[in-house]
Amino acid sequence: MVRSTASEDVQAGIRRLILDRGLSSGSPLPTETELTGIFGVGRVTVREALKALQALRVVEIRRGSGTFVGSLSLAPLVEGLAFRAAVRHRNGEASLYELMRVREALEAGLIDSVVASVPDEDLAVLRGIVAEMEGEAARGRIARRTDRAFHLVLYRSLGNHLLSEVLDAFWAALDQVRGDTGDEHQDPAATLAQHREIVDAIAAGDGPRACAAMRTHFDGIRARLEPDATG
Repeated sequence: MVRSTASEDVQAGIRRLILDRGLSSGSPLPTETELTGIFGVGRVTVREALKALQALRVVEIRRGSGTFVGSLSLAPLVEGLAFRAAVRHRNGEASLYELMRVREALEAGLIDSVVASVPDEDLAVLRGIVAEMEGEAARGRIARRTDRAFHLVLYRSLGNHLLSEVLDAFWAALDQVRGDTGDEHQDPAATLAQHREIVDAIAAGDGPRACAAMRTHFDGIRARLEPDATG
């Protein structure tokens, strides 16, 4: 059995402290001196633990101000997914395809719920984003930020913050890896038409049509990334 290090023990202890004290993002944590006393370790061990937790966004170290509960964002998940996929992609594995299929399964599986719950104000925002895409497509390229905004708005009516973060994490990871590997092919006219059809289907209250539209949205990427297509 692999024994944990002193730093790992302190990391676990700080996590327990956050939970036991009911702390939330932005709440101050005990000072380094106080933490050495709480856990019975040296200052170097405490600093190592805090730096490790800071990398995971569990804590935030503000020079001159102290240490606080971090943003608890999924940024480390994005970085981990993207790096794993990039390494495997360069080794000839179908990692981009796998990443895309997870994202497709999540989005296509949720679109029925969106159809049932999307408010008029969100539909208006989605139509506005599609109008912005139309202008960008005419200039030859739909911006990443515009596509990302569409998918963020699409699922926010579900009122599940974790779900929104997970969906965005997979979007960001796939986008990052495709950018890093030079796989940025895009047909602006097709991309625009796909997003417009998704919105039209949702506005019509047609779940099966919306699901089919979402699947079609992923068809081009899937065809290019599936193992048989990549050689």
